[in-house]
Amino acid sequence: MSSIDRSQSVGGTRTYEVRTYGCQMNVHDSERLAGLLEDAGYVRAPEGADAADVVVFNTCAVRENADNKLYGNLGHLAPKKAARPGMQIAVGGCLAQKDRDTIVKKAPWVDVVFGTHNIGKLPVLLERARVQEEAQVEIAEYLEAFPSTLPTRRESAYAAWVSISVGCNNTCTFCIVPALRGKEKDRRPGDILAEIEALVAEGVSEVTLLGQNVNAYGSDIGDREAFSKLLRACGKIDGLERVRFTSPHPRDFTDDVIAAMAETPNVMPQLHMPLQSGSDPVLKAMRRSYRQERFLGIIEKVRAAIPHAAISTDIIVGFPGETEEDFEQTLHVVREARFAQAFTFQYSKRPGTPAAEMDGQIPKKVVQERYERLVALQEEISWEENKKQVGRTLELMVAEGEGRKDDTTHRLSGRAPDNRLVHFTKPDQEVRPGDVVTVEITYAAPHHLLAEGPVLDVRRTRAGDAWEKRNAAEQAKPAGVMLGLPKIGAPEPLPVAASGCGCD
Repeated sequence: MSSIDRSQSVGGTRTYEVRTYGCQMNVHDSERLAGLLEDAGYVRAPEGADAADVVVFNTCAVRENADNKLYGNLGHLAPKKAARPGMQIAVGGCLAQKDRDTIVKKAPWVDVVFGTHNIGKLPVLLERARVQEEAQVEIAEYLEAFPSTLPTRRESAYAAWVSISVGCNNTCTFCIVPALRGKEKDRRPGDILAEIEALVAEGVSEVTLLGQNVNAYGSDIGDREAFSKLLRACGKIDGLERVRFTSPHPRDFTDDVIAAMAETPNVMPQLHMPLQSGSDPVLKAMRRSYRQERFLGIIEKVRAAIPHAAISTDIIVGFPGETEEDFEQTLHVVREARFAQAFTFQYSKRPGTPAAEMDGQIPKKVVQERYERLVALQEEISWEENKKQVGRTLELMVAEGEGRKDDTTHRLSGRAPDNRLVHFTKPDQEVRPGDVVTVEITYAAPHHLLAEGPVLDVRRTRAGDAWEKRNAAEQAKPAGVMLGLPKIGAPEPLPVAASGCGCD
């Protein structure tokens, strides 16, 4: 790109935008991508900008319409790119790992295609595409470096993702993720704890331990109790107030993990445990290595050890061969488990997965009808479980940007220890994201709680101080803040959209 091309950017500096689709792993990777670009001199494009100088798509390959969504978005950008000399488009993530050369064939205006194992190469590939004036497609088959070694632009001063492993050793027949992200690779416990300590030193008070199958942690380093030991070690870090993790697998969820959750005060009473189906035959066809009895047994043990735990899940409706009797078994588990929330998915055929070739594909009309019944049941249960919170006094960590109507209702929003979303009356004194307030719950809806009375207590925190400092710095310097050591971005509250990919 020439200097003339560069002059079209804000202040003569190249701007970037990262568009993220899919699971928490992609959110985490996108913060790495943003950090890499800022480390290379780019600045984030202003909110509402028509188009950045570099637009990066971090894609997901789990849902059936993932391809159509990507190519639709790329098509929308094509005329903007043609009218803006020097603009570049990059595509990464799981769909890029899967489709490789297909992306450039279908969208020849794309400049860079990179995979899940080599996100650190993005700035180099962009520069190479600029100099050589041709698309760069580079897909690594194996992880080149653990993502924690890369610079990161965190979106929050008070909450952070901390990746403990990448990849997955499971072979679920509906899931393409292990083929795209590879076998599980664990980080050393000392490296994880050092990162958490560095984050806490900068003001972070909540971390979410992240892995494709988080409680399988240790399989790569030969320690079956490594995950429970890691949870207990997190409990010894001064200043770390809240620890969460996602997503575990019922196969690897052992009693020592339940004990660690119950006995470690800063491990929150929350669990996201993917069910996928309540039918034993369907679970077998999915290659899920547990059955209904085992799953409900885990839920029972967790509730015995942590009575106020909020448990959420993922469920797939309409898997090939699913009968009405199979579906009724799923409804049975939902009634028994009484999930606080469930992420429900209609089965989506994905080329390259064993399930896509199975007999007994269910008609869309049948899948839709079952899906609606499941959603109605879970909505009823979620509301009933939330009503049990009315009258309780809870400590909330004040959140940023989670109450879409906060401005009009004159409320603020926060997360309870069990991760329920609570909207509360704005107190007279200043309250910042990361601060902690004590409230009494007065009303329950299916997906949130209200505390309509006065706030009982406000505790200003180091996390709130860090938010205030970062906010002031970003107002002075729109490029964002890179705070020394590589860092992890703020986790979306659990459960998040696609809390999975539906593949945990």
